[in-house]
Amino acid sequence: MSTTSSPIVDQLSTLANAATQCEAAQLAQDIFAEVFRNAFTPDPVLLGKVLAQAETRCIEWCQTGASSEEQLLRLAMLVTGLDHWGLAYTQAFGLTAIPALSALISSLRGRLNSQSDESFQLFFSVIEQIESNVIDFKVELRRSIHLALWHAMTACETDEDAESILKPLGGMLLGVNQQMPEYGWRLVADALAHIQIKLLSETEAPSDLARQNTQKLFEALQQAMPREQYQTILRHSSQAALAWQQARRSTTTH
Repeated sequence: MSTTSSPIVDQLSTLANAATQCEAAQLAQDIFAEVFRNAFTPDPVLLGKVLAQAETRCIEWCQTGASSEEQLLRLAMLVTGLDHWGLAYTQAFGLTAIPALSALISSLRGRLNSQSDESFQLFFSVIEQIESNVIDFKVELRRSIHLALWHAMTACETDEDAESILKPLGGMLLGVNQQMPEYGWRLVADALAHIQIKLLSETEAPSDLARQNTQKLFEALQQAMPREQYQTILRHSSQAALAWQQARRSTTTH
């Protein structure tokens, strides 16, 4: 694991800057949330409207890219994001599939001609294979997924229910670290920092069960990771949470 502060070289940043990458992650989250909310409705007409509206939002955002390359990279980020959200939720909630999400992704790709689809597949591939590509998108995406599952875990009323989410969430964090040997630790540290920030920023004190299961998550990661690696991740996440807390205190005292 490299923990150097050398700059990350994102080969795709000329086509999608950090702001665009974060927009892609946020839109993927919004689209997934809307689709998932209606994915299992018995009303096919309602589901059809939801999917049509979601597809329109995706296409309109992609078309704001200045060139065909930018537009296809935007689509590749969106599909990547939707894929990751779908995989996370099927794992965390014991689902075999989310047909509505698959239908949306298929429809988005079905609009492409053979040449565009080839370029799309290339972008999709280099996003997955090269860790540093669209790194801001990856950080924002994984943060949103991990926080969503953490919130679901802390909302559980029984240990059994919380445990059913805690295990896949821990597995996902470990998976990111393993799949991205160079930069994965940064994504894990970012997620843990925002979990700590959420605990500090809640207007109402988190329940004992929420705190206990959060502690279990941290302990599970500590046991599964090499000691030095976990300590580095914890140090970075704690520093980020402390900086947030100090900034908030400074704001409230002025």
